[in-house]
Amino acid sequence: MAMNDSVNILNSAYLAVEYIDSFLPDNPLQQPFKNAWNYMLDNYTKFQIATWGSLIVHEASYFLLCVPGFVFQFIPYMQKYKIQQDKPETWEKQWKCFKTLLFNHFFIQLPLICGTYYFTEYFNIPYEWEEMPRWYVLLAQCFGCAVIEDAWHYFLHRLLHHKRIYKYIHKVHHEFVSPFGMQAEYAHPLETLILGTGFFIGIVVFCNHVILLWAWVICRLMETIDVHSGYDVPLNPLHLVPFYAGARFHDFHHMNFIGNYASTFTWWDRIFGTDSQFIAYKEKEKKQQLIMKKKAN
Repeated sequence: MAMNDSVNILNSAYLAVEYIDSFLPDNPLQQPFKNAWNYMLDNYTKFQIATWGSLIVHEASYFLLCVPGFVFQFIPYMQKYKIQQDKPETWEKQWKCFKTLLFNHFFIQLPLICGTYYFTEYFNIPYEWEEMPRWYVLLAQCFGCAVIEDAWHYFLHRLLHHKRIYKYIHKVHHEFVSPFGMQAEYAHPLETLILGTGFFIGIVVFCNHVILLWAWVICRLMETIDVHSGYDVPLNPLHLVPFYAGARFHDFHHMNFIGNYASTFTWWDRIFGTDSQFIAYKEKEKKQQLIMKKKAN
C-alpha cells in the first residue's frame, strides 16, 4: 500500500509539473540546441561523443566555473565576502594546484572517462534527441544523484579523516587551509578514485540518456567549486537548494579539519552531530558581532 501511495504521489507531481510546463513560453535555445545535438550525432561516433564530449564538458565546465572566484581576488569590493580574509590566495599556491589538477584530470580521470562509451553500451543508454528527458526530469535526476553522492561522500570522507589514514591520502587536499575554487579537485589520486566513486553511483541508478552524464557533471562541479570558492557571495542561486551546505559550511571544514564532512547537504552532519563545532563557531561569531554593534552604538 505504501509503495502504491508513493507511486501515485510521484505520478501526480509529474503531471503537475507537465501541466505547469505547458504554460511556459518556448525556450528560444531549444531549436539551436536540437540542431547542434543532431549535427553531433550525424558527424561523430558514439565513442567520440561519450569520450571526448565528456572530457570537453568536464574541462570546460571546471575552468569556466573557476573564473569568478579567480577574478574575485583582484576586486577589492569582493574581499568583504571572502570567508578567511586573513589568508589571501597566492600565485604559488594556485600554480601548484593547477599543475596537480592537470595530472589528475588527464592521468586519473581521463582513463575513467574512456569507459563512458562502454558503460552506455552495456546499459543500452540512448543518445538520440527524441529519447532525451524533459528539463524537469533531468533536474530531478541530478538532485537524486546529488543525494546519493552526498551520502557516499559523507561516510567515505569521514573515514579518510581517520588518524590512521589521513596523512597518507586526504592530507593532500587539506594543504590549503583557506580553499579557492580551483582547489575543488586538488587531491591525492586515491582520493579522486575513492570519493569520485560516489559520482557514478547516481548515474548507474538514474541514467536513461547520455545527457544526464553531462548535466550531472556540470551540477556536481558547480556545487564543489562553489563550496571551495572561499567566498560567501549574497544572492547565490545555489542557496535556494533545500539543505544546501554552501561555502561557509565547507570552508570551516578546511579551517577546522574536523566536522562538516558532507559534500552538498547538511543533514548527515546534523544527524551524527559532526557539525557541532561549526554551530558553536557560528554562535561565537554572532555574539562577537552583537558586542561590536553595541560598542559602535
